[in-house]
Order: sequence, then structure tokens, then C-alpha cells
Amino acid sequence: MSDKILKIVGRYIYDSRGNPTVEVDLWTSKGLFRAGVPSGASTGIYEALELRDGDKAVHMGKGVEKAVANVQILGKMIVEKDFDVTQQKEIDEFMLQEDG
Repeated sequence: MSDKILKIVGRYIYDSRGNPTVEVDLWTSKGLFRAGVPSGASTGIYEALELRDGDKAVHMGKGVEKAVANVQILGKMIVEKDFDVTQQKEIDEFMLQEDG
């Protein structure tokens, strides 16, 4: 049984250390799923690159408004492509193609 992605919404939150980070809500026919993505103290070679706003006057350059905006844009594109939530490889490839 397929479980299509119906809606994706990103927002700006703060992680456990008080740093800005991104949280995403993903809706399917089975419900709402939520994930926050705080940056780690150390990052590996396979982790996604951080996108920080760089405005030193706002959170010392650590803002994530650009990243949240990207979630909104890519989220709509993913929904329009009619991906099933289990198609992780295809979704990852699509996002790399669209956003790098």
C-alpha cells in the first residue's frame, strides 16, 4: 500500500544548546511526522552541509531562515512529484538534483 507525501512544512526552532535549527513536519495519509535537525558537535563526511544565514547581527550568523525557505520550496516540489514516503533514495536523488 502506498503512502504518498501530502505536505511538508519547515520551521525555525532552537536546539538543546539554544542554537537555531530546522524542524520539519511531514504529512502522509497515516499521520503527521516531525523531525528536528540540530547540528552535531562533530560532523561526518556523509552528513548534509549546514546552511546558516551568516548575518552576524542575528544569532551570531547562525540563523537558518534560508534553510527553512528551502524546505518550503523543496517540500512543495516533492509533494508535486507524488513521491511515496518509502522512496527515500529517489527523494534524496531528487533533492540533490534540485538543490545540490
